[in-house]
Parts: sequence; structure tokens; C-alpha cells
Amino acid sequence: MSAPRVAVVGGGISGLAAAHRLRRLLGPRAEITVVEQAERLGGKLRTAEVGGRAYDVGAEAFLHRRPEATGLITELGLADGLVHPTGARASVHAAGDTRPIPGHTLMGVPASADALREVLSHEGLRRVAAEPDLPPIRLDGADVSVGALLRERFGPEVGDRLVGPLLGGVYAGRTEVLGLRATMPQLARALDSGVGSLLAAAATAVPAPPRPGVARPPVFGTLRDGLSTVVDRLADAAEIRLGLPVRAVVRREHGWRLEIGSAAAPAHLDVDGVVLAVPAPAARKLLADVAPAASRRYGEVELASMAVVALALPPGTELPERSGVLLAEDERAADGVPFTAKAFTFSSRKWGHLAGEPVLVRGSVGRHGEAHLLQRDDDELVAAVRHDLRELTGVTARPIDTAVTRWGGGLPQYGVGHLDLVRDIEDAVAALPGLAVAGATLHGVGIPACIATGDAAAARVATHVLGDVR
Repeated sequence: MSAPRVAVVGGGISGLAAAHRLRRLLGPRAEITVVEQAERLGGKLRTAEVGGRAYDVGAEAFLHRRPEATGLITELGLADGLVHPTGARASVHAAGDTRPIPGHTLMGVPASADALREVLSHEGLRRVAAEPDLPPIRLDGADVSVGALLRERFGPEVGDRLVGPLLGGVYAGRTEVLGLRATMPQLARALDSGVGSLLAAAATAVPAPPRPGVARPPVFGTLRDGLSTVVDRLADAAEIRLGLPVRAVVRREHGWRLEIGSAAAPAHLDVDGVVLAVPAPAARKLLADVAPAASRRYGEVELASMAVVALALPPGTELPERSGVLLAEDERAADGVPFTAKAFTFSSRKWGHLAGEPVLVRGSVGRHGEAHLLQRDDDELVAAVRHDLRELTGVTARPIDTAVTRWGGGLPQYGVGHLDLVRDIEDAVAALPGLAVAGATLHGVGIPACIATGDAAAARVATHVLGDVR
């Protein structure tokens, strides 16, 4: 039997997880090649040196409640480096004031009106309390934008002051664009089951408080030395080819051919199977000829761009006793200048391993439709973020080091009907033996969800290859 040959297009966490799983499934003789257009692996996982310390300037954490990331970290022998946030609470700045994010909510959707007493106006609270008296919600299997549903049931304040900032932190998106079923599946399931109000639906999905004396399990985790340590370890599973665009994926009688490199003189890589783990625009182009239905659906996915501005502040700089602050849209500083940042993470408060010197803070810039905010050079972005930090916290210290990392088209927008879109993509690709797709466009933008798509794609391709290779 000849050695199986598989290509993974895309060297982000989804593609690297797929390569790792393929190695486990196909064994040491398999020829597994990861082809990445950029000059580095990791995609949205990037650990930089800021102020002399390892600091994540892309994704900074993963959802610990899902097993995929923690399981992979353990499998890679990195579990000793796993850490969790401190008990510092997050906050939100809305309607000109900064307040703790209330508990007993699901991504800001309240399970009771009392949960929002410190965040909403009297009229806003009245609207929330009266929501169960409205006619029951009936989705009848349809999807709806989060913003439209919140406005209809609660009025404008819940979406503007809580859900918008929270979803903006995850998707860099807006509630009017994001679909309920893809971004809040727990709520959608509760409503589908016959629960008639949003308050009641949230109540079914919010975790019960822990019993007295029992600590709540951690929600998030990360690695002490930065998430790039996962990238480095995963890279051992395959031959890595960097700085090479894949220009075409061509189906052959027995397997697949990748056209790689320059348009004038492309190289070819012939393989038995392919995992495409690339953003939606690249997937659209590569599938245009072999899976046109999937290509069209990938072309419908909108993207948001953002940037992370990392600041290393002098020793002794006092940060608020919070893990960070999310900003509602259209907020302005006291001087009337609109805020540039959509969120700040006070990393030296949030993570115990980042306490000490220097003091680390990261500001996030950019929501869907805000590309103009990113059309400034690095110095201008740093200045704008420092202005926002001063207005929100009073911190005026000049950074001893900074780093600006831009993520152009970095986050897919999960719009209304996203689950149907993904099903159409996967159904079209399923008709092509030896081809599979993975990545943040599909079933979640978080690290565990991306790993899950990589694992699933690897299993599909490995099943085909093992049954086909002689």
C-alpha cells in the first residue's frame, strides 16, 4: 500500500488541528502537507513579545467549558501551562457610565428584570419586566436577527447597552446583522421548545448558581506562555510550506491536484485528499469550479476587520479592579470625541500570570462596517486607544512598549440564516470524495469550535483515503 498523501490548505488553528488529527488517523507514513499563504502559522493565534513578555495579540483565551481546546492541549503535553482568569469582573460602558456586567444573563439577555437594575433606565426595566405579557414568540423554524428580536421584546436598551457590546466582543459584529440561531443557539432551542418569552428562554439557559462552598468551574482558559505554543507543537505533525498561495484545487480521476505559488509558474501538489481551512473569500475562489454551490454560499459571508493595540505600561500603573471593559456603540468621551476602541482587556488584572511588570493592557478596535477606523497608521491607532483608556480609567501613563496587530477580514459574520448557509456548504462538499472544509466560517469563531471543524474534516478525509489508497 502506498503512503497516503493529504494537503491541508490554511495554517490557522483549524488547519493545524486537522493536520494533527490526520497524523493520528493515518499514521507516521502519511505525507501530510500544510500550505499557508502567509509567512507564519497560527492565523488568529499570535503571541508577541510586548514589554519583554509573551503576550497574545490575537485570540487571548478559549472557552474552557467546551472540551476540544483543553483536550488538544492535554494531548500535546501542554496541560501544565493551562491557566484561568482571576476573579476580576468585566464591565460595560454604556449611556455614558461604566458598570459591572450583570450576572444571571446569557450574553446580556436577562433571565429576570432584576438582573439589569443597575444598567437600564426605569423605562428600560419596565419594558423588560413586561416582556412575558407580550404575545408568545413563535419562530416556526425561522431565524431572526438578534437586534430585531431584542428591540421587539425589550425595547432598545438591552441590545444597545449589553448584548451589542458582548456580541461585538465575540464577533466584531452588530446585533442587527447577527442571527439568533448561530450566535445564541441556547435561546433558539428554548424558543423552539415552546418557551414563549425571552426572559423565560434565558432562564432555561443560564447556568444555575453553584452550591454553597462549591466553586464555579472556570469559563475560560489560556496558556501561560501564550497560545502560539499550541501552534508550534501542532506544526510537528506535517510538512509546512509557508508563503505560498494555493491558486486552484483541481479534481482528478484519482485524488486532487493543488496549484501552488506564482500564477506565471505554479507548482503542483498531487494528493489523495484535501482539507480547506481558509477564510470565506479564499474558499469561495478555490471551490468555484469543483463545488460551485458551496462557493456561492461562501461568497455570501460578510467579514469584519479589527485590530489589537497592545500597551505595556510602566510598573506601578494602577488599573481598575476589573478584567476589562466593553463599549457600547456610539459612545463618546467627555470631550465629545467618539471612542475608537470597542473593548479593553486589563490583562494584568484578568490573568494572574500577567500580573507584575510591566502592566499589560490591550485595546480592540473595529466592528462590522467600521473599516474606516482601521485606516490610520499604527501611531494614530495607539494615540486613539490611549485617549480612550484615559477617558475610561484615568490612566495617563506613557507606554514603554506597544504593538499593533491588524486582522483584515478576520471575523466572519454569522448573519440570519447562517446555519442554513453552512449546511448548504457542507452538503455540496460532501458530494466530493476526499475533500472537506473547516474553519471559523462554519460552526463558531472560538478556538474550540475551530478545532472541532478541523477534527471533523480530518476524519472525513482520512475515512476516504484509508478506503481508497491501495
